Amino acid sequence: MKFAAIDIGSNAVRLLLARVIEESDQPLFKKEVLVRMPLRLGDDAFRTGRISDEKAQRLVETMIGFRHLIAAYPALDFAAYATSAMREAKNAPDVVAKVQKSSGIGIEVIDGPREAEVIYANHIEHRLDPKKNYLYVDVGGGSTEVTMIAKGKRVGTSSFPVGTVRMLQGRPGERARESLKAWVKRHRAEYGDMIAIGSGGNINTVHKLARAKQGQSLTYKQLRDLYDMVKAYSLEERIVTLGLRPDRADVIVFAAEVYLSVMKWAKISKIFVPEVGLSDGIVHLLYEKHSRRAVRA
Repeated sequence: MKFAAIDIGSNAVRLLLARVIEESDQPLFKKEVLVRMPLRLGDDAFRTGRISDEKAQRLVETMIGFRHLIAAYPALDFAAYATSAMREAKNAPDVVAKVQKSSGIGIEVIDGPREAEVIYANHIEHRLDPKKNYLYVDVGGGSTEVTMIAKGKRVGTSSFPVGTVRMLQGRPGERARESLKAWVKRHRAEYGDMIAIGSGGNINTVHKLARAKQGQSLTYKQLRDLYDMVKAYSLEERIVTLGLRPDRADVIVFAAEVYLSVMKWAKISKIFVPEVGLSDGIVHLLYEKHSRRAVRA
């Protein structure tokens, strides 16, 4: 079965085309195509509270292109979720309607808790030690989602408006940061030692910069050393020397800061990077929906 997932984030818009293979007890999720458009909707939403006409039109053109790719794949089903930038934009309903009319794609603007749930839908717990505790962290352009997993069970999920595009704009959100800190420290006090799980484009890029093998964890010191190294480079050097995309090069240091802060607050010594994100969670949800339909049929 083939599915398509669209993640309309604050920094970029992504289309994931994925195949699900049912040949064992656990289905295999195989990423086949990932298309990323750096629209940075958060530039508008976090500064003015609206999506500009120019950005809205670029989103429309992007979604028209995505619709053709979904049809060419072809996907059995697809879904499009929009996160922090769209949920803060006062004209989001108008933008959603314009996209629907032009491309035929319906966008669901999800709140922070729902975003955290979709990210968790990757079912990363199946790959974890059921005797240990984990803190799942996803740092995006507009928000940070955290999920506490204790002994294989999800025991807490929350979302905070702490994001890299906000920080780039000089809007660090100190109150939101303090709320995130309190949430992390409270769960550390209740559950004790834990391991971090990092998801999303920022930590995936850091993991690649570390030249770590797939499934290999990074220690707090390794992450701190990478942060210091990248921060020492100019924006141009990050693009030319490190090979980062421009829209990643200017926010990656902010993302690393948040991951390091969370690990420090929780007294975590290592972070596991499974290289998944919101779009992967959408694919899992689509597969589960069609599996339930097949059972009822």
